[in-house]
Amino acid sequence: MTQPPHDEPTAAGPEELREQAEHTREELGRTVEALAAETDVKARAKESAVEKKDEVAVRAGVLMEETAAKAGELKEQTVLKAWELKEQTVLKAGELKVKAAQAAGRIEGKLPDPVRDKAVGAAGQARVAAARAGRLWEDKAPEPLRDRTAQGARVARDKRGLLLTAAGVAVVTWIVRRRRQG
Repeated sequence: MTQPPHDEPTAAGPEELREQAEHTREELGRTVEALAAETDVKARAKESAVEKKDEVAVRAGVLMEETAAKAGELKEQTVLKAWELKEQTVLKAGELKVKAAQAAGRIEGKLPDPVRDKAVGAAGQARVAAARAGRLWEDKAPEPLRDRTAQGARVARDKRGLLLTAAGVAVVTWIVRRRRQG
């Protein structure tokens, strides 16, 4: 047999020697098992693959949660921005409507009485002609076409202020051009 290492005490008797031998065998068995496990490449590869798979699954879950949270934030921001833009558009439309009405009022005030009287007369004649055309339309037009036209008329009535403002501006522009030409 070999000599014991210098740092281990020697056995006092045969029983203690057997215990040291048993202990040494157990340590040697564990060491051999550890070395065998380290040299078993296939088993180590499987363990590594399982570990990596678990890591990837955890990371994917985290990324999915982060992505869902970011998507929610972006959706909120988009809704808020759309609301802000809508509010700004409504305010600007109101401002433009007021300015157009003021401009039409200023221009109407500057029109000579004969021109204003002609415009009022023309508007009355247009209403009479429109009523006559409407009755003729109801008598002669096919039903689907009348339905579509009625729908367009409803939309026009809903946007009446805007249409009247545009018509007023168009009339004033036409009158101003005629004056310049004449």
